[in-house]
Amino acid sequence: MKMKKTKERSKAQLTPLGRLARNLKRDWQLLVLIAFPVAYFIIFKYVPMAGLNIAFRNYKVGGQLFPVRGLNDWQGFRWFKEFFESPFSWRVIRNTLILSAEQLLVTFPAPIILALLFNEIRHVRVKGFVQTVSYLPHFISVAVVVGIIYNIFSVNAGLVNEIRARMGYEAIDFLQKAQYFRPLYVGSSLWQTAGFSSIIYAAAIAGVDQSLYEAAYIDGSTRFKNVFYITLPSIAPTIITMLILAIGRLMAVGYEKVLLMYTPATYEVADIISTWVYRTGITNGKFSLAAAVDLFNSMINITLLVMANQLSKKLTDTSIF
Repeated sequence: MKMKKTKERSKAQLTPLGRLARNLKRDWQLLVLIAFPVAYFIIFKYVPMAGLNIAFRNYKVGGQLFPVRGLNDWQGFRWFKEFFESPFSWRVIRNTLILSAEQLLVTFPAPIILALLFNEIRHVRVKGFVQTVSYLPHFISVAVVVGIIYNIFSVNAGLVNEIRARMGYEAIDFLQKAQYFRPLYVGSSLWQTAGFSSIIYAAAIAGVDQSLYEAAYIDGSTRFKNVFYITLPSIAPTIITMLILAIGRLMAVGYEKVLLMYTPATYEVADIISTWVYRTGITNGKFSLAAAVDLFNSMINITLLVMANQLSKKLTDTSIF
């Protein structure tokens, strides 16, 4: 008893520096593990944010990215004004919103439905095989996915047009017609992401209390009713959290696939903010204008994230901050 009191008294007498040293010695393994992701975010996410100053300057290649003697080339909001006065500004904003909304409406509920279907498979080996097959497209690179799209929908040797030709129909140039761009983009995204995204919901379903299902079966409930009255309400916080994060990325459409898929013939529906920024900044060398537009895009994402979070907190008491 006396030894215990002595240890407690010695701990209380430790200085803040001593307590820090003690905690570092005790938890050094955890600190090493977390050091790498923290360093990644600091180096590649936070430090580059200082370069946002070029959105308000007339930055030229070879100039100082972080000037130390004042901003002699300060332009204020000139580049933002130039973007909104451009004849292409509202087109790229409209295309970004439409493409993002269509992708959200199609690809967000799909993993939930897929996880619910996986949960109903009782044979362990069949379930494992189906899940593995559905996860595989996630690990295919964007370039390969676009190559697959070209092989299937190409006007010359595409699989779809080969089938149409054998059936006596004319070939359709899916890749050069604007009305087919969004269905191809969203459909390929659904195929590539649905399986892997279902892992989160499958894990949430696995955590549902099984006694709820047993009690429901005793009361005469069916498996179909259990999905709506037990499973979905139980994983609702996970669904809402993922929806908030998806809304926060609404304007951040993956430009890599768009860049590989679109052509001048489909610019009217395919050109989005990210591809416009790429062409303006990298191709045309207008780095300040590109940075200004990308900053505007990021601010819209932050605004949508905060609004979705506040609305969710008010309506469902679920939020991410």
